[in-house]
Amino acid sequence: MVAQLGSDGCHANPSSIGHLPGQVAADIVASARAKIAVELGCDPDEVIFTSGATEANNLALQGVAFAHGSHGRHIVTSAIEHKAVLECCAMLQRKGYQITYLAPNSRGWVEPEAVEGALRPETLLVSLMHTNNETGVMQPIAEVAEVAAEAGVLFHVDAAQAAGKFAIDLQQIPIDLLALSAHKFHGPKGVGCLVVRNRRQLRLAPLMYGGGQEYGLRPGTLATHQIVGLSAALSLAAKRREADLTHVCALKNYFLEQLGRHLPVQVHGDPGRSSPYIVNFSIEHVGSDALINQLATDLAISSGSGCSSGAVEPSYVLRAMGIEGEALYGAVRLSFSRDHTLAEVSAAVERIVAAVRRMRELD
Repeated sequence: MVAQLGSDGCHANPSSIGHLPGQVAADIVASARAKIAVELGCDPDEVIFTSGATEANNLALQGVAFAHGSHGRHIVTSAIEHKAVLECCAMLQRKGYQITYLAPNSRGWVEPEAVEGALRPETLLVSLMHTNNETGVMQPIAEVAEVAAEAGVLFHVDAAQAAGKFAIDLQQIPIDLLALSAHKFHGPKGVGCLVVRNRRQLRLAPLMYGGGQEYGLRPGTLATHQIVGLSAALSLAAKRREADLTHVCALKNYFLEQLGRHLPVQVHGDPGRSSPYIVNFSIEHVGSDALINQLATDLAISSGSGCSSGAVEPSYVLRAMGIEGEALYGAVRLSFSRDHTLAEVSAAVERIVAAVRRMRELD
């Protein structure tokens, strides 16, 4: 990224291929696109660059709805999706589309049989996230993909919390539309992509209009430095994926073990399907807002998704799982990184325990 931004970098527009600097920039973007395709198991021209998964999710849902609305106006999704999907579906509902919001089971995942039962002759699309951003529970993506494929329905997956962390091979799983963000796997903020399988057959309506970049689906001058950053980060994540998973699993297990020694902790979400990168828990008789305030200068801790921070409210994800009462209003989320150490996790436990003790003394 620094090489592209420096004085010797390629500052030309990758779409201006009528001159040599533009051709160089186009080659850089093409190389990055090809590397991303290798990691995801798709063709390079199926990778559409966006500003991140939020835009990619919107392009997928709106693009399918507006391009294929004459063939059906029904979409199946879940009640625990990211707001980028839920708000988009709400907008489509206002425009006359029918949306089925499936509830997860009490362990936090949507059962494939529920998806199959929700399909109708007029169903256009199933949209389901890979890994929940609040609980870390991983959905049965492969099974749902088979259900959708057998029914001839398009399948969209929000993989923001999964890409880079877990292997995703689109040659093996029939996912039609896959969204991701670079910053979720240590890449730059502000760039992501939507993978559109069989792009020449799968028509999408663009969200914006302009210069026709990205095969007419996403106009605007491509940010070469960000695209290079996305590609490099995804490749690096793939090379160290297994080692990172082992390391982060140890961090999460250590955190829960140590915290549980001092405080009564309830973990939310199916432990057998949970990503090691996320933990959602509540502490008996401790409210999430009070705990967050106590730890604001010590830990990056939240009561919901990062995109919803600003309003302290109960998690709609946990509520959809049937969690209510003290557990709901006390739930907080922590994320672990490959860069964290056991010493940092130990320090986090100490700060949480100290904060709870202070709160109980005040009571």
